[in-house]
Amino acid sequence: MNKERKLIIAGNWKMHKTAAEALTLVKGLKMELAHIKEVDMVVCPPFTALAEVSKVVLESNIRLGAQNMSEHHYGAFTGEIAAGMLKEFSVRYVILGHSERRHHQHESDKLISKKAHAAHAASLRPIVCVGETLAEREGGQMEKVLETQVRGSLHGLTHEQLDETIIAYEPIWAIGSGRTASPEQAQEAHAFIRKLVADMAGDAVARRVRIQYGGSVKPANARELMGLPDVDGALVGGAALDTRSFSDIIKHSI
Repeated sequence: MNKERKLIIAGNWKMHKTAAEALTLVKGLKMELAHIKEVDMVVCPPFTALAEVSKVVLESNIRLGAQNMSEHHYGAFTGEIAAGMLKEFSVRYVILGHSERRHHQHESDKLISKKAHAAHAASLRPIVCVGETLAEREGGQMEKVLETQVRGSLHGLTHEQLDETIIAYEPIWAIGSGRTASPEQAQEAHAFIRKLVADMAGDAVARRVRIQYGGSVKPANARELMGLPDVDGALVGGAALDTRSFSDIIKHSI
């Protein structure tokens, strides 16, 4: 597949896998994907497995990501994880503003923007998630919701920082539901997000920014989704918990 932007496919393991289970999974992925050069591949285990997984992916073509981080660099913030702590385990990417955190932890666009700035300050690449609910889509609010989230979550980032930011479009109604946005729906949303970035930072930055799709990505639909003009990868949930399915998503995307 010939694309201007290199595909980036990340596995969000969410609250799954002990350290021992994580090792089994990542060792299998390392073997299955050893020859892949066409795709940037990222695994995002729970915090408790980062240390062990980092030892396995070091010197491999798989990069390590975290599922969240604090906007603070250090201090009295019980239960939080700072960017510097992630860097200790060679973490390169961090997921910010996932819909589950927006919903359950009530994370705002303003907070996500602060986290994105903190990530860049530590030379981590944020994967910033945006997406609408089913009610918002059916109510004709998709573009309004995406514009609010994109502008708010990326507020104040320089053009250079936006270049190093990945945006993940995850229609909330498709996450873990088995329901996937149609290719037309996915392309429409991704093109709209790219248009917003162009308005914020210019066409050159918008052409370079990578926008992932997240929402029930499987081996069966990966090729069609990754082939869309403005889809530059995937943020994979459930299918990333199995060596075969995650490997097949990546292989089918090439």
